[in-house]
Amino acid sequence: MSIPKSVRLWDAANPRYSLQTYTGHTSHVMSLDFHPKKNDVFCSCDDNNEIRLWNINQYSCTRISKGGSAQVRFQPRIGQLLAAASDNVVSIFDIESDRQTHSLQGHSTKVHSVCWDVNGEYLASVSQESVRVWSLTTGECIHELSSSGNKFHSCVFHPGYATLLVIGGYQSLELWNMAENKCMTVAAHECVISALAQSQAIGMVASASNDKCVKIWK
Repeated sequence: MSIPKSVRLWDAANPRYSLQTYTGHTSHVMSLDFHPKKNDVFCSCDDNNEIRLWNINQYSCTRISKGGSAQVRFQPRIGQLLAAASDNVVSIFDIESDRQTHSLQGHSTKVHSVCWDVNGEYLASVSQESVRVWSLTTGECIHELSSSGNKFHSCVFHPGYATLLVIGGYQSLELWNMAENKCMTVAAHECVISALAQSQAIGMVASASNDKCVKIWK
């Protein structure tokens, strides 16, 4: 959980108990993500475009860089790469070598959300006007879908169907079959769908909205 300019770590088994507070950001913290393999590492970004890498056990910031102001997401499984969205650009960083490997450009408005496919080979990025899917092998956009006025805000790859992307817009979910370039719209919330998550273990998708509701979808 983040509060302005700091990150607070909680005990999931006892949610009333805060384990530690991590400070150092000079602006509001916008996003964080835990490393998929290193249990003592997480990263965060603030709206001043600063990315911080943290060591949980040492209670310290181990690296500071620029390039993320909206969202940060580690590559699944191995966590070698980090995707960071800032304005209308998505940057890919190699965490081990501390260098930028890709600058994914093509959105005309601010990128709100990014998500990896389960194997960490593809990345989807969402702005109000469109969603783009990128190949990390080539750094090229391989699929694109216009929002057609739905004001996209979030996305997640479906846990059971590799070619299906779930997109959160204003009140509705778009189920986009990228292989056939076909969409199905599902009424979901009363406001913008601000976040999506999926579980490989149970094959379900969760949606959260500014209407203060969280829903679980099969």
